[in-house]
Amino acid sequence: MTPIISLDHVSFAFDGRPVLEDVCLDIFEHDFLGIIGPNGGGKTTLLKVMLGLLVPDSGRVTVKGGSPHEHRMSIGYVPQYRTFDFSFPVRVLDVVLMGRLGHIRGPFRKYSRHDREIAADALHAMGIANLADRQVDSMSGGQQQKVILARALASEPEVLLLDEPTNHIDVQTEEHFFGILKELHERMAIVVVSHDIGAISTNVDRVACLNRRLFTHDSGEITGSMLAETYQCPIELIAHGIPHRVLADHDGGRKP
Repeated sequence: MTPIISLDHVSFAFDGRPVLEDVCLDIFEHDFLGIIGPNGGGKTTLLKVMLGLLVPDSGRVTVKGGSPHEHRMSIGYVPQYRTFDFSFPVRVLDVVLMGRLGHIRGPFRKYSRHDREIAADALHAMGIANLADRQVDSMSGGQQQKVILARALASEPEVLLLDEPTNHIDVQTEEHFFGILKELHERMAIVVVSHDIGAISTNVDRVACLNRRLFTHDSGEITGSMLAETYQCPIELIAHGIPHRVLADHDGGRKP
């Protein structure tokens, strides 16, 4: 199977400080991948490299066999919550329609009926179709996050990248949010960066641990040894409920 996104021995540094080192990762059509790691470990940088927003110092990034720029519309992106200015006076529908901008051609760049239908479908998928005419700055944090996800869906991506999507929302809203992601996973690959270990281990199919170097595991379960190796400090892991699976240590990999 050919990966949608492939990173081959990718390294990246900011001002000479290594952020990503020799990262290899393939994202396939039916993946639901969770990425965990400490602050400054390179998680957001990794997503930006996949998007083509950052060019690696070494290694190669391909999207559908070509460059990230060639297939930019194949990737939907939900940035961290705080990067969007929700105080801007704009309707929900207008924000979601922004996801169609890359599909618009011609000198006048007007939204077509088809663009509006796609945006309406994205709002419906997120359960906020009744809020299309609402001002975004009047909504709750959970509702605003759904708007940003709907904007990403409006681009009709094959892969959805989410950077800390459940920050600043309550536990109940988080559970509903991951329920929506599971439904979306039926038609697209999903990559989620999160500090919420419990949410990641409960919902994803496999986990990647990133602290400059990346280690992947073919399971969604997270163990104390994985966390200790990733965060480089002793970790006690408390698990509730069943089933509970244990992964082996990183086999043959160097510590980050």
